[in-house]
Amino acid sequence: MSIPLFNLAPNLTVSRLCLGTMTFGEQNTLPQSFRLLDEAFDSGINFFDSAEMYPVPQRAETQGRSEEYLGRWIRRRKIPRDQVVIATKVSGPSGQMTWIRGGPKCLDARNISEAIDNSLLRMQTDHLDLYQIHWPDRYVPMFGETEYDPNRQYSSVSIDEQLEALSRAVNSGKIRYIGLSNETPYGVMKFIQVAEKSPCHPRIVSLQNSYSLLCRTFDSALAECCHYERISLLAYSPLAMGILSGKYCSPDGGPKDARLNLFKGRYSEGESRYDLSNNILNMATKEYLKIAKKFGLHPVSLSIAFVLRHPLVASTIFGATKPWQLQQVLNACHIELTSEIIEEINDVHSRFPNPCP
Repeated sequence: MSIPLFNLAPNLTVSRLCLGTMTFGEQNTLPQSFRLLDEAFDSGINFFDSAEMYPVPQRAETQGRSEEYLGRWIRRRKIPRDQVVIATKVSGPSGQMTWIRGGPKCLDARNISEAIDNSLLRMQTDHLDLYQIHWPDRYVPMFGETEYDPNRQYSSVSIDEQLEALSRAVNSGKIRYIGLSNETPYGVMKFIQVAEKSPCHPRIVSLQNSYSLLCRTFDSALAECCHYERISLLAYSPLAMGILSGKYCSPDGGPKDARLNLFKGRYSEGESRYDLSNNILNMATKEYLKIAKKFGLHPVSLSIAFVLRHPLVASTIFGATKPWQLQQVLNACHIELTSEIIEEINDVHSRFPNPCP
């Protein structure tokens, strides 16, 4: 069966499943990455997401490999450029990744322009279909944080300057559309407000935020913003970093090569949000696994189908390190959840709301 498509923007049609590449170059070798890309593309996936900082866990020796592998695959397979949609991201301020533009310290015009050019070089392409700000150039609670602390705000680059830099890239043909990631309702509306003041500024078409059975924070306020402003959600981590597959619920704690085991102590962003020692997280996960078993569904099918049924989700971004994992997600694409299943899901959510914010 073919993968359904979605019109994300004029002349930009994406598959409703998007293969994320953040394991390419770390967990996946080049041949393994090519095999996953081949099987995804042959199955009808045309949408591939990356970032300049990938793979993760991030380190200087591997930075940029995910983009490089994706670009090499497109060239090696001689795939017409208009048959794939490439999305990638510029890193926001980070004092940890000193190997990326010295920090990166901010998202000023120079940093954005340099990041775009470097991504184009790594992927050996003349344009990027969707270019996203990976996280804001201002303090916001992220990756497991839930409370806003005004004392942590720092001097940040104006949204106007960020949009001006992106506008120049659009006008030069380097990027086609822009999007945000890990944003808040305030950030989304400010980007729209600033863009509307100047006809030369591009308008955001998508928001890439986490959304899953274990994280439905998007529905609290962002959903209303996106609905009225016609912005589609690109839902990442639909399996909550593999937790919703049930693999970490086994007595031995799951496979040793599963990401949260393999990189234990080395992946702070992932571990802060997907903390396996969190009893609430474990209880919620087991309840969702029970629902899947009761209705004869694979846990992956339940999780992916739940995300895809959301009216604002254009595509869900998933990762896979093995072909059988990719196949599980592909199998889930055509599952329809009954009202009875949704009722049981919502009951669990009411008892254990958003253990992975």
